[in-house]
Amino acid sequence: MGLLEGINSPEDLKKLDYSKLPELADEIREFLINVVSRTGGHIASNLGVVELTLALHYVFNTPEDKIIWDVGHQSYVHKILTGRKDRFYTLRQMDGISGFPKTCESVHDCFNTGHSSTAISAALGMAKARDIKKDRYSVVAVVGDGALTGGMAFEALNDAGRSDNDLIVVLNDNEMSIEKNVGGLSKYLGRIRSEPFYSKAKNDFDNFLLKIPAVGKKAVKALSAAKDSIKYLIVPGMLFEELGFTYIGPIDGHDVVDLIKVFGRARRMKGPVLIHVCTVKGKGYIHAENKPDQFHGISPFEIETGEVLNNGGPGYSEIFGRHLVSLAEKDPSIAAITAAMPHGTGLSRFAERFPERFFDVGIAEQHAVTFAAGLAKCGLKPVVAIYSSFLQRAYDQILHDVALQNLHVVFAIDRAGVVGEDGETHQGLYDISYLSHIPNMTIMAPCDYEELRSMLEFALREIRGPVAIRYPRGTGQEKLLEQNPVAFGKGILVRKGNDLTIISLGNMCTTALEAESILRKNGYSVEIINARFVKPLDEETIISSAMKTRNVFTLEDNALIGGFGSRVLALLCEKDVKVNFKAFGYPDQPIPHGPRKMLMEKYGLDAPSIAEKIMNCCSKS
Repeated sequence: MGLLEGINSPEDLKKLDYSKLPELADEIREFLINVVSRTGGHIASNLGVVELTLALHYVFNTPEDKIIWDVGHQSYVHKILTGRKDRFYTLRQMDGISGFPKTCESVHDCFNTGHSSTAISAALGMAKARDIKKDRYSVVAVVGDGALTGGMAFEALNDAGRSDNDLIVVLNDNEMSIEKNVGGLSKYLGRIRSEPFYSKAKNDFDNFLLKIPAVGKKAVKALSAAKDSIKYLIVPGMLFEELGFTYIGPIDGHDVVDLIKVFGRARRMKGPVLIHVCTVKGKGYIHAENKPDQFHGISPFEIETGEVLNNGGPGYSEIFGRHLVSLAEKDPSIAAITAAMPHGTGLSRFAERFPERFFDVGIAEQHAVTFAAGLAKCGLKPVVAIYSSFLQRAYDQILHDVALQNLHVVFAIDRAGVVGEDGETHQGLYDISYLSHIPNMTIMAPCDYEELRSMLEFALREIRGPVAIRYPRGTGQEKLLEQNPVAFGKGILVRKGNDLTIISLGNMCTTALEAESILRKNGYSVEIINARFVKPLDEETIISSAMKTRNVFTLEDNALIGGFGSRVLALLCEKDVKVNFKAFGYPDQPIPHGPRKMLMEKYGLDAPSIAEKIMNCCSKS
């Protein structure tokens, strides 16, 4: 029987001798690879934190002690050790365990974390609350080095460093976030990693200086200044020390015994402590070690070869990336910006072809948007490619720095709509709601690949203000409909009918066509409009159809509140067009993880459910 079979809680882990932990680590890696190869998920980051997680749970006592994971996709080993091993095969499946920490899933998950750079803020809040209430427990934030490229992490470090609250930040430094890390901080950590004498230098430095004799006040003053200068040159972690943290490291993140000793010491220290741990992303699985970016978040794969199973061909991201390259070849003013995700957003080819016009700013969406505003102000045409759920972090910059100045920035909103297995924190269900009320903003949504290409060209060539193009995760159709050229604020009348109107947006056009087929078989004459534009709406086409059928239904892959349907209904009310109206979209509640098809069925957004509800609203009896 393997060691892992007997581990059902952190208490079981603590019963093991140090000498058994490397063997347990190997078993956990094998377990992870076997499960995630079937379910898909974030494999590379979790392979890298096996020993780190073992050490944390060996020293700290959750749920009394609080461990916050940033980003939460590196919490798989934590889940295995905290009673969810037997359900781990349900990872990211409908009604199964989440790929991120969930407080409703386990008492050992103390904070929900799906996005980056939030853990230190939350940890400091918990530490403050603990001290106000005079409780006694440890608070640990496990932060990836990529998360430190997010400004919020530095805001929290700055605040935590000036406090006297006991707090531990574990910096998991694997030189990666989703892709290779960029920027000055990454280079700084690299210098610390690359110099083996650093860990000894910090301990020896003060003793060395104390042995230097001081002669007179001027010499003492000069020595003090020299001490500070020399310290910056040779002592690791001075950035964190100057912020107010006690810096420990760098530590080998795969030496579980050493980690246990370091965590044990840090637990007894007073004030904020930062422990710099160096790990290898993908550790123990050669394919993930060689291609950590591809194995960051991956679909089910073949273990022996590392090849993804059932690859459905190019998706929207790749189609977008390819066409942007072709447009940039003809237009030298086009630039591309991403926030640490060139591969995920389809921009890898652009980065190779036009390195001088490609900018990966790290996990810093706010900076990405205002940086784009600066490019646009000086005559470039920046295209900002960011996932819908990540772009919402830059709301103020979109409004204040881009829209109010009416700057020509194109937002390529990837993963718009339900994204499936990544769950609540990643569902792209809110971009229409948070963008449509912003002045000067144009919003489009393609129904197929050809329309995406046309909209991208239109956004770059014909529009002079901010414009957003939202498109879904995964694969679509090359040509769902016969296409007309994109015209500003104009939709397409796809089918003519007399009984009812379905206005579909983007990828929901496929569902509209399927529902129309069901309705037609039941005797309904259905008019279908492919809206194309959320803002501005095609008022003429919508009003004309509504006045003819007097039954209007909207379909969107977005939250209902503030969504596309809300805009259509407001238009009908403004024009005093009285109709039977219903909007189909997602309700005002968190949408859990699960396959897209199953989520659509659960929330009544599949074609049979929509057709049935429409027939109930428009009875022909």
